[in-house]
Amino acid sequence: MKLELIGKKLGMTQVYDGDNNLVPVTIIEAGPCPVLQVKTPDKDGYSAIQIGFNPQGKSPNKSNKCTKGHAAKAGVEAQQVAQEIRFSDDHEFERGSVLTVDHFKEVKMVDVVSKTKGKGFQGVVKRWNFKGGPASHGSMFHRRGGSYGLCQWPGRVFKNKKMPGHMGNASRTTQNLAVVKVLSEK
Repeated sequence: MKLELIGKKLGMTQVYDGDNNLVPVTIIEAGPCPVLQVKTPDKDGYSAIQIGFNPQGKSPNKSNKCTKGHAAKAGVEAQQVAQEIRFSDDHEFERGSVLTVDHFKEVKMVDVVSKTKGKGFQGVVKRWNFKGGPASHGSMFHRRGGSYGLCQWPGRVFKNKKMPGHMGNASRTTQNLAVVKVLSEK
């Protein structure tokens, strides 16, 4: 059974491993994540749990009435973030129970899913690493993309042509990251 927790990146540091090598590590505040709702195949058509997360320093009072009412049914304070995790039918979670990092004490590797930094609308030089044009000698073509395609045939721009556009704020998954240490008391 896979287990997921919601967390927040606090920063990075470095630690020594067993062979005296300096290893970069990411510090993540993961959990506690209360179970806000349990979904069953009889009622919802599939089996899942909905967990919440309140990062440190975030006030639950900033939540709207709908979120506060949903959390009150589980007997917990309002959560800033809520996420659903699908399970097989044999999970043992109950509404109001809390998932903590203690579940990861024996885990050696994890997959991390997060959002990249949003950079807004960017040109082709930053977004796709285009070389650009000449910088001097009267050139007026510095950071542009050049030609977008052919002429009368095919009479269109091909799919997946690298163009300026929105960069970042996309979901990325990093697989098989080693868990260096789990501190449950912090």
